[in-house]
Amino acid sequence: MSSQSTATIQRARVIAISNQKGGVGKTTTAINLGAALAQAGVMVLVIDLDPQGNASTGLGLLATERKTTTYDVLTGEKRLNDVTVDTVVERLHLAPATVDLSGIDVELVDDANRAERLRTAIRLEGPGQPVSTYDYILIDCPPSLNLLTVNAMTAADTVLVPLQCEFFALEGLSQLLGTIKRVQHRLNRLLRLQGIVLTMFDRRNNLSGQVRDDVRDNLGRIVYDTVIPRNVRLSEAPSHAIPALIYDPTCAGSHAYRVLAEEMLKRDRAAAAA
Repeated sequence: MSSQSTATIQRARVIAISNQKGGVGKTTTAINLGAALAQAGVMVLVIDLDPQGNASTGLGLLATERKTTTYDVLTGEKRLNDVTVDTVVERLHLAPATVDLSGIDVELVDDANRAERLRTAIRLEGPGQPVSTYDYILIDCPPSLNLLTVNAMTAADTVLVPLQCEFFALEGLSQLLGTIKRVQHRLNRLLRLQGIVLTMFDRRNNLSGQVRDDVRDNLGRIVYDTVIPRNVRLSEAPSHAIPALIYDPTCAGSHAYRVLAEEMLKRDRAAAAA
């Protein structure tokens, strides 16, 4: 763990990256924010909790190579460290997912603690365990508000919401914020909103600018200053099974995620010092 991060972050900061709407840049954010944080010098684990496994593919792990996954962690067959693998980015590790996760609701239906499975796996104490190994743990949630998402929020310190710059952006956000409040009340009273990051911003489209201004007027400082642009290279990178920051380090999308990582680190260090 870097000496810089050790001075400011006492244990892994767990962030659930969530939005019940699909196609908003959630997995793209998990992959590239994770890569940017790692390139900034901190230790990062991406936990893929989406049965589609797109974060796993985007970080270089084919479905046929996923022998043990987050499914095994949630069912109690494996510890989190047992399923974690390296990626092409130094200091960035991955706990992969497979389609088996899609049946986890049924498999755990009789378990009174089913919403706390991931928190238990992450919070194992001792040298070499997730709570002490990483500076940041990013959980890529599925595009729905199901048991997997509730597990992520129960395990998390904060929720980061990627919000596409489109007309109905704020409408869907209210449902997600309602879920966060319910998890706070019943399962994780310390859960907080990490922030909202605007994605797929098209400077040529007046609507993108209107949505950006509307979201900031309504939500204020919880909206990150950094805006992620609509960028072809961001879209191409997953097909090459690498983050955009490796695929094309100079593209606008890669630059935006590096700036977002810097903004997040700055905000978190300021909060830790307060």
